[in-house]
Amino acid sequence: MIDDITKFVRPNILALKPYSSARDEFSGSEGIFLDANENPYGNLNRYPDPHQKALKSKLSEIKKISADQIFIGNGSDEVIDLIYRIFCEPGESSAIVCPPTYGMYEVSANINNVRLHRIPLTDDFQLDLEKILQTAGSDSSVKLIFICSPNNPTGNRLNNIGKLLDRFNGIVVADEAYIDFCPEYSLKEKIGSHPNLIVMQTFSKAWALAGVRIGMAFAGKKIISLLEKTKPPYNVSVLNQQAALEALADADEFEKRRNIILQQRSHLVEELAKLKIVKRIYPSDANFLLVEVSDADRVYRHLVEKQVIIRNRTTQVTNCVRITVGTPDENRQLLKELYLLDGSAR
Repeated sequence: MIDDITKFVRPNILALKPYSSARDEFSGSEGIFLDANENPYGNLNRYPDPHQKALKSKLSEIKKISADQIFIGNGSDEVIDLIYRIFCEPGESSAIVCPPTYGMYEVSANINNVRLHRIPLTDDFQLDLEKILQTAGSDSSVKLIFICSPNNPTGNRLNNIGKLLDRFNGIVVADEAYIDFCPEYSLKEKIGSHPNLIVMQTFSKAWALAGVRIGMAFAGKKIISLLEKTKPPYNVSVLNQQAALEALADADEFEKRRNIILQQRSHLVEELAKLKIVKRIYPSDANFLLVEVSDADRVYRHLVEKQVIIRNRTTQVTNCVRITVGTPDENRQLLKELYLLDGSAR
């Protein structure tokens, strides 16, 4: 069990004195504000709350987690970048990823000059736990591992993350971008017992706010304080914070949309299974399906010509396409075009 995460933190980050903004020195909402060199005119003339207190308070209520265990990022990509900056020395440290998985873990590692160990998922898209632990045990430069569950592009939840938390000597980052489609499997309840755990979630998927770019990280207070002092002072705009608060206030609409997506996912599985060109539909706990077809390039080109855009993932999983669950009308159009391609038009 890791009880002191500071030994994994870069010394310059531990010593870092964060930027102190005008809103840090005075946090009230009433008064004549002449402290931040803002324009006195306009509706969006004031800097946003750098600590997103209202949003964290609402998230604390919904996610059942203390507000001081929540970090708000400019999308999850900012959180990923900050994690590398905090825990990995450029040119010296390394991290582990488990492909096929989300590509920004690797891009951000390259930006931060962090070497990667790529330990592929098993044939059934699960963690190769022993290989991960063997690699981390033999290379003292390994500081962290990124785990995406449900995984992108495979769609399935990953097992054995609890065992990994207990045995991995480093920071475990659990990316739960799609967890709202199977919330009972979130790892955020383990934060209190595992100081080395960071759980990432997002407003981009189930909350239908991809254009707002708000990511979340849940972790122990020490890690949250490191994220807070390393981020830019005003990383999330007023408009984006307001949009997230409005979405959180409408729980009924959230549940309605999520249920439709889950129903439509089941419908797509049932209909796709009838097609000759479909060889396999992988189990999904997310809002998309990974589908093995006879010729992924042909299927992709046909659908693009019909203005139905899916993702060709054959470079990651041979002859597989990734299909996002759309509205009922969008899904009907998708199936119509696939029936035509398959020679089984209905």
